[in-house]
Amino acid sequence: MKESSANVLIRMLSYTKKCTAYLIISIISAIISVAASLYAPVLVGRGIDFIIDRGNVDFEKIFPIVIQICIVVIAAAFFTWLMTVCTNIISYRTVNLMRHDVYTKINTLPLKYADSTSRGDIISRVTVDIEQISDGMLQGFSQFFTGIATILGTIIFMLSINVKIALIVILITPLSLFVATFITKISHDKFRERSEVQGQLSGCIEELIGNQHIVKAFAYETRAQERFEEINARLYKCGLKAQFYSALTNPSTRFVNGLVYAATGVFGAIAVISGNVGMSVGQISAFLSYANQYTKPFNEITGVITELQASFASARRVFRLLDETPEVSDENGITMDNCSGSIEIKDVSFSYTPERPLIQHLDLSVKPGQRIAIVGPTGCGKTTFINLLMRFYDTTSGDILIDGVNIRDLKRKSLRSLYGMVLQDTWIFTGTVRENIAYGKPDATDEEIKQAAILAHAHSFIKRLENGYDTMLSEDGSNLSQGQKQLLSIARIMLTDPSMLILDEATSSIDTMTEQRIQKAFANLMKGRTSFIIAHRLSTIKDADRILVMRDGNIIEQGSHEELLEKQGFYAELYNAQFEQAL
Repeated sequence: MKESSANVLIRMLSYTKKCTAYLIISIISAIISVAASLYAPVLVGRGIDFIIDRGNVDFEKIFPIVIQICIVVIAAAFFTWLMTVCTNIISYRTVNLMRHDVYTKINTLPLKYADSTSRGDIISRVTVDIEQISDGMLQGFSQFFTGIATILGTIIFMLSINVKIALIVILITPLSLFVATFITKISHDKFRERSEVQGQLSGCIEELIGNQHIVKAFAYETRAQERFEEINARLYKCGLKAQFYSALTNPSTRFVNGLVYAATGVFGAIAVISGNVGMSVGQISAFLSYANQYTKPFNEITGVITELQASFASARRVFRLLDETPEVSDENGITMDNCSGSIEIKDVSFSYTPERPLIQHLDLSVKPGQRIAIVGPTGCGKTTFINLLMRFYDTTSGDILIDGVNIRDLKRKSLRSLYGMVLQDTWIFTGTVRENIAYGKPDATDEEIKQAAILAHAHSFIKRLENGYDTMLSEDGSNLSQGQKQLLSIARIMLTDPSMLILDEATSSIDTMTEQRIQKAFANLMKGRTSFIIAHRLSTIKDADRILVMRDGNIIEQGSHEELLEKQGFYAELYNAQFEQAL
């Protein structure tokens, strides 16, 4: 449901609560600055009245006025500067808090949100959209306060000089507001569309640049360019329309304001010549200055509508993320530092979408220290099974128990610390080799890190790197081979020494000789630990205590390697098919 502009504004302003002092100083500074700038025309008008006749210049009276004008100008400049500083602090602190809330929210969202939302779109909300909010707030605060104060101040000063002419100015000016409001309604939807398409473009760029080797390997460059150009063209069209409509606002209001100024000059001149209203030349000069100053805030406010509309559109996207349903709180959950590895899965069913059931009525009992291999065709539910064990997703129905404790009663952090997980897809962050290995145990000693690397057979290639364990790795470890990154991932798990293991094609990127050594290291690591092994190469799981054969979300066969081959069932077909392909 689309959130109203009023609610968006209230939520944006709620982030300024911690900047109340700066907000008060900013408002006071705006009032003083405007008051000083509005008092200057009065002084100028008085000065004009003392030099109106030829040869009749009263220097004694003009000199104090000049001094007063200097003081007023300096005061206006100082308080304008003070207001600007305060509004900058308010704006940047506000978006700092907002960005903190967004990132904190992302960490509380279920994995389902990350799986169903473009990473580039999420990044765009954290960076581009919040930056747009910052720009809108900067202009909004600085020009809104001074604009309102200027409008109210000029009305008071004009009414004090001449009520009739002041009413002419006040009655004609709302035309500019009508014009601005009409154009704003048109431009608002375009800015909202621009923000959405901008998120799509960020997602496209992040995906294509992050997978350049795949793009080039499949000669996808032309299609990638076409895809980019299509989204970029849509962004160009909606962005151009948004800017075009918003750009009409300022010149339209300026035209109306020009009419106001002209009307003021004509009626003021007639009033002075007729002498019926008792206005002096200096007063009409001040009145013209006020008429100009009165219309100027409308120009500034309408000029900032572009930024405000873009800011509101971005704020809606940010607030939609903040309003996403977080994971169920586990604040009162149980902490389990270690476990024996006994797992009971009772009548578990799960589906990503209600209309497409995946796992149905799954039952499984795993004894402590058992090595459980999971095999089956692609899409049968192997990875989903692991996601449920780690509680990345909650079961639709049924229970999973560790040492007799339902995992829903455990804190997620505690549950996940029980597992050591090595995936087929490696993850390396920007940092040293030492920092990457110690990711799960930051306080590990150098000796512990080295020992983990030796067990993972990573020590030999690390020594050959330019700076050994202090070698800085680039983003995603692009200066390492896929196999080397996998070895670092394995060393990372060996260092944490978890109670249970999950190996999801953990040796798929490693050569055969190294894999044999890693399998021995894994055998030592798995001693006494419950382990779950997902493998496509069935030759690597012959020694598993039990093999689960999954198909369409169900366990259709289970037993040891020899038992399953004797059954001549689906596992035997999979196993024999690998050798047929090899032959």
